[in-house]
Amino acid sequence: MKKYILVPDSFKGTMSSTEICQIMERAIRSIEADAEIHAIPIADGGEGTVDAFLTAVGGEKRIVRVKGPLFEETEAFYGVIDHGRTAILEMAACAGLPLIRDRRDPCRATTYGVGELICHALKHGCKKIILGLGGSATNDGGTGAAAALGVRFLDQNGCPFLPTGGTLLNIQAIDASHMLPELKNAEVIAMCDIDNPLCGPTGASAVFGPQKGATPKMVSLLDRGLSHLAALTARDFGKSLSDLPGAGAAGGMGFGAAAFWNAKLQMGIETVLDTVHFDDLLPGTDLVFSGEGRMDAQSLRGKVVIGVAKRTKKAGIPLAAVVGDIGDGIDAAYQMGVSGIFSINRVAIPRPEAKLRAKQDLADTMTNLIRFLHVLPAKP
Repeated sequence: MKKYILVPDSFKGTMSSTEICQIMERAIRSIEADAEIHAIPIADGGEGTVDAFLTAVGGEKRIVRVKGPLFEETEAFYGVIDHGRTAILEMAACAGLPLIRDRRDPCRATTYGVGELICHALKHGCKKIILGLGGSATNDGGTGAAAALGVRFLDQNGCPFLPTGGTLLNIQAIDASHMLPELKNAEVIAMCDIDNPLCGPTGASAVFGPQKGATPKMVSLLDRGLSHLAALTARDFGKSLSDLPGAGAAGGMGFGAAAFWNAKLQMGIETVLDTVHFDDLLPGTDLVFSGEGRMDAQSLRGKVVIGVAKRTKKAGIPLAAVVGDIGDGIDAAYQMGVSGIFSINRVAIPRPEAKLRAKQDLADTMTNLIRFLHVLPAKP
């Protein structure tokens, strides 16, 4: 009986990582019905992160009423794994763009609901928070979430108020003395797959603000607000974090998580693999299947396939990358632990057409691979 591990990223806009795992498993079992298969769908911190973790390791989903991105009451959720000790949150659940639809305004949007979710998890026994940064409608530097957890932001008159992206410049002092006590002993990890700093031309406001509805004038205001927030945290907390890689993620939520909760910003793939104890699954594995929508030179910077390959290489386990498309400049992937790269674009058609038949093509590609592997001599 052979043992396989499936750990693919989603094919953006085509198939979720959970769907890919299901298709891969069906293809394998069509040839090797008794194979041992471990499916680990990958999410990048945005929508689907909680479900991906729950699919991979089991657990429960908790539903909570919190504030939405424009302060309206909304029903959000988080996942609980590891016997109730670890909470998985995706900030998109209560601060995401889909919740705003045509009302996009990063000057008014808040992360307050994210803080409420964290508070609920900590008060119900969780000791570790894994926070997915992705798909946010916000640009408040995490101040809304921090306020929900007890941080007070004071204006020029010393009065506390709840900042948003457009009012960050009104903060004159930050008081963290009333922070939720449970945070002191909690471990917080923020899943972050970008390395943008907080401010400037490659920062949160300039790069991601326009897709959240920011005009050029708003981008300038938002950027100055985040810069002001960074200066205050450096003054009041002794933390200079504006240039921290990933600080600009999710409208500065990467910065806020690090500044207010001492969160560790970590690549999503590393977070997932650590959480599901991937290294412990590797012994006895015959082959690991990973994949992503397109394998190209950018993939070599540490995306899912390479993140998995580094670990399989160390364990001496082969890895097959099953991808939507293959670009140039990927030869280094083989030195990084990838054993073979296979495109599911079986009839060599343009991407828009290939997407329409991607599920069947993935199934057929996997079946061919397993059929070939099935006739190879067994390991001694």
